[in-house]
Amino acid sequence: MSVTAEKKQTIIVDNARIEGDTGSPEVQVAILTERIVNLTEHFKIHHKDNHSRRGLLQMVNKRRSLLDYLKKKDVERYNALIQKLGLRK
Repeated sequence: MSVTAEKKQTIIVDNARIEGDTGSPEVQVAILTERIVNLTEHFKIHHKDNHSRRGLLQMVNKRRSLLDYLKKKDVERYNALIQKLGLRK
């Protein structure tokens, strides 16, 4: 269910603004997106796992907050991230 260390490093390198950047909204949203995708797959098998569903909702809300912040700060970075992660249709 969780993201492996190697996968997390790959996500960080792909989305970092500068080398060693782990705290930017882009990196945080990308990591949360990977975790959300993993949990969504988990729920296809374990549909009664309500404790993990609560965690999923918390992650989705956290990602929404980070995306709102990024949109408010820099719309171009927000649009680039949305396109890169494929979050909006």
